[in-house]
Amino acid sequence: MDNAELEKRLTVVQDIEAIKRLKAEYCDICDDAHNPDRMVAIFAQDGIWEGKGLWRAQGHADIRKLAKGFAERISFSQHNVFNPRIEVNGNAASGVIPAHRRRERQHLR
Repeated sequence: MDNAELEKRLTVVQDIEAIKRLKAEYCDICDDAHNPDRMVAIFAQDGIWEGKGLWRAQGHADIRKLAKGFAERISFSQHNVFNPRIEVNGNAASGVIPAHRRRERQHLR
């Protein structure tokens, strides 16, 4: 294997690890009462948070509002992620990171 191929493979591994660290940070934010400041910090200005069929927020203002809503409705959460399946292709990535979430609600709306 030449150096160029080795560097390409290393970049893919580093990208996958960065995605896993970002997901772990997101889980920590959720478990920190859905801290709105921390939540928006991990999204691009035009980023999208989407829970398919549940919620969708685009941009920092909407994501902040969504996080505040979660904080008002959820008194406790604990996120655990496992077995990530991430594919990296150049500057694009896709994948699935299954999660188990435990939540206690203050009240239902």
